[in-house]
Amino acid sequence: MHRRQLLSQSALGFGTLALQSMLQADGFSAEAKATSGTLPTGISHFAPKAKNVIWLFMRGGVSHMESFDPKPALNQYAGISIPDTPFADVQNPERLKKVRVVVVNDANGQQRNKIYPLQVGYKKYGQSGIEVSDWFPHTGSVIDDISVIRSMWTTDDNHGAQVQFHSGRHMLDPRVPTIGAWITWGLGTLNENLPQFIAMGPRFFDRRDGHYLGPAFDSIALKVDPKNPLDYAKPEADITAAEQRLSFDLVNRLNRLTAQRFPNDAALDARIKSYELAFRMQTAVPDVINFSAETEATKNLYGFDQNETRPFGEQLLAARRFVEKGVRFIQIQHGSGAAGAWDQHSGLKAKHAQLAMQVDRPVAGLIRDLKQRGLFEETLVVFATEFGRTPGSQGSDGRDHHPHGFSVWMAGGGLKGGIAHGATDEIGFHAVENPHYVTDVHATILRQLGLNSHRMEIPGHKRLEQDFGHPIQGIIA
Repeated sequence: MHRRQLLSQSALGFGTLALQSMLQADGFSAEAKATSGTLPTGISHFAPKAKNVIWLFMRGGVSHMESFDPKPALNQYAGISIPDTPFADVQNPERLKKVRVVVVNDANGQQRNKIYPLQVGYKKYGQSGIEVSDWFPHTGSVIDDISVIRSMWTTDDNHGAQVQFHSGRHMLDPRVPTIGAWITWGLGTLNENLPQFIAMGPRFFDRRDGHYLGPAFDSIALKVDPKNPLDYAKPEADITAAEQRLSFDLVNRLNRLTAQRFPNDAALDARIKSYELAFRMQTAVPDVINFSAETEATKNLYGFDQNETRPFGEQLLAARRFVEKGVRFIQIQHGSGAAGAWDQHSGLKAKHAQLAMQVDRPVAGLIRDLKQRGLFEETLVVFATEFGRTPGSQGSDGRDHHPHGFSVWMAGGGLKGGIAHGATDEIGFHAVENPHYVTDVHATILRQLGLNSHRMEIPGHKRLEQDFGHPIQGIIA
């Protein structure tokens, strides 16, 4: 029987839980083997300021104008076509040569995308006075701990931009490793009882991360369910924990006997350690997502007392607990559906308000909880989305996809707080001040973790200059 079949069907029930660890230990691919000479796992390029990353991704395209980059000019010129406003030149491709601007016209050749007013109010928060929309009041309350980047851009104008934000490459290009895979390749885990790269929430398009780094660096998908956190993490057979322990001990004894016969077999030694890790994970993972030891005050900080906020709050509390246990990269995606729930071509006001309610309180709770536990300075929190929304309307009450300028934010991990970095033009069309391609976010994260993005490369897989990105110096403390 093939080894992976044995793992998934035997009483040990390892399944996919530790498969990445086993593949990594066995040197599953030639590419994975080739990485060892470039950056051995666990070796930093320079002193790190952070240890962990909590990556929050809003699938579908959050409107930057109705979140973290309010534009009052949209109200002043509402209902007017852009060429008839003082901002007619925002459509000029020379404003941002790297991005192809598409103007949509009606049957008469007239632009149908008229300026759509802001669908929510906004105000200044904190000592920094950064403007945040009224849909994110809890995030606004911690804005002095956050660096808002208002000048992001990308090149994919459809939801494959989710792949591009994670990897730096257009969805139509050959697939390359994601930021989570690069981090786990470069640094490994801080806890040998847990996966090094965890993913929660809906995911479509590309479900892999490692690609040419090998499957050892794919994320492990978890659910916030202590009874069944991961498919195939429990034995297929109906056996007790004691019986499972006996089965494992027997396999372990047989492995050790073989190791005595072949003391120089490094592959066998690695395999034995992988099996032991798999067994430890079966207990460690459910323990982390068991919230019984958490106080009611902590749970309510994440919104457990509200139906709308509890699901996302549970994932964020689990993320904090995984950070405490040393998991390097926790990726949480919000917004179901193939495109993502934040994709509001119509009904933007009601739908964005609902979705913002689901995430706003838990996100602010996460930042407060990390701070009170002394974890904020060593944990990077990223709040991102694949692109923004158009300043013009689509139909009567929605906005279209907009890759030319949008907002994300980052917090903790040695970054400045209370910073609004970069800017879009007066109506939010183009990133015009300190524009940043998506891999600049990657490079910033890597820099804070002690890694130089320009040295993250392996033989046989040449990376483009934009793949590496550049740290956003304006937000680094």
